[in-house]
Amino acid sequence: MTPISFIIFGATGDLMHEKLLPALAALFSRGNVHEDSHIIAVGRRDYTTEDYLKHAQSRVEKAVDFELLNRVVTYVKIDVSDANTYGAIEKVIPGNGHDRIFYLAVPPRLFPVITQGLSISNLLENANPNHRIIYEKPYGENLENARQINDAICKYVRETEIYRIDHYLGKEMMQTLLALRFANKIFEHVWDRSSIDTVTIVAKESIGVKDRGPYFDQIGALKDMVQSHLLQMAALVAMEEPKSMDASAIRDEKVKVLGAISIDPHSIVMGQYDGYLNERGVAEGSTTETAVYFKACLNNERFLDVPFYFLTGKMLSEKRSEIIIKFKPHSKASKYYQTLNLMPNELRIKVAPEEGATIQFNVKKPGIEDAIKAKDFTYVHSEEAIGNIPEAYEKLLLEVVHERPTLFTRWDEIETAWKIIDEIKHKAKAPKPYLGSESFESLLEAHRLEVGHDLRCVYDDPSGDDRL
Repeated sequence: MTPISFIIFGATGDLMHEKLLPALAALFSRGNVHEDSHIIAVGRRDYTTEDYLKHAQSRVEKAVDFELLNRVVTYVKIDVSDANTYGAIEKVIPGNGHDRIFYLAVPPRLFPVITQGLSISNLLENANPNHRIIYEKPYGENLENARQINDAICKYVRETEIYRIDHYLGKEMMQTLLALRFANKIFEHVWDRSSIDTVTIVAKESIGVKDRGPYFDQIGALKDMVQSHLLQMAALVAMEEPKSMDASAIRDEKVKVLGAISIDPHSIVMGQYDGYLNERGVAEGSTTETAVYFKACLNNERFLDVPFYFLTGKMLSEKRSEIIIKFKPHSKASKYYQTLNLMPNELRIKVAPEEGATIQFNVKKPGIEDAIKAKDFTYVHSEEAIGNIPEAYEKLLLEVVHERPTLFTRWDEIETAWKIIDEIKHKAKAPKPYLGSESFESLLEAHRLEVGHDLRCVYDDPSGDDRL
């Protein structure tokens, strides 16, 4: 096991306090990294290491071993726009035998600035496999901006050393989804348009933007949730079986799915919750959406004409992220169960806050009467765990330590996803106000009635090519 120097930019920000420090502390305390590993917290505030840790302790809400962090953390103040100040980082890297993992928990406009500074100061060496760099989402603000950022950073670092974070891919059930699909014979021949009726991908939150107003108002729900999380979930559901389970093979199949997505422009509904304009940091008269709904279809053989529904938003009924796969009605239902109410089978893959899977079957009710009822069979992931289940960021950081890129997004995935987002943004109308989950659902129902929205897939192919 090689010692690691974790160099974190944006170390005074919310992500460091909420996710990264607890995740790093857990990796150190569990012995997942070499005992001589070190954390270098980089920021622009005029702190000593002692000051920084005191401030961090006042901000971190999770149970964290700060006695351990006092031993392994060093704070460094630099000006990220001045490459001459980066030498302060070099001075505190303990020894030449450490691998270097740089984590940029900063706005995307700073990605090229910091990458260039690291390169000029020789902290980050191009083509050095012992140097890796992590970029936090969002990776850009639109397709053009993302391309500019990527072109700029690739002057200094190769794709093989780049790890683009989507923390949903670090969640246990997102990884379990691959096992459900490819390690179970019962799904092998029903995971396609012959058996699947619809796929719904949901990421709801019951709260508003809280203190993230300045950030969220620049991004919105579409870029914050759909561009990365929801599209990645769709890719894992719809991808073909990869040639192997290595990173390149899995990413190749995900890119094919993203490239096959066709948006129904008439289905798009955007909303903004009542009170959003009063949130701290939100611009007066902002038209940023806080909820998004749309329908998409895949122009490929496996899922041709199967609608994929996407829904995400804030100030909705609950905090829930899941994938709902609804199967078609039983083909023999009318023959054998003419008078009974058979429900379509349904598979729910629960991603957050609880993780697990539920399959809905039709079973006979106990008793002398012929009666059928729908019954759920549920797997709860936490019940199978011994000890604490690692948080997503723990898993992702450890994957970088071991140089395993499977759970990170490759550039062509990012690029293809941004094409979809830019298309939705271009075709969407201004967000409509809603007051809670029921109000947004009413918006959706009114929209369906207005446009005659149904389950048929509409393909909008600008090239004019015929679908499969």
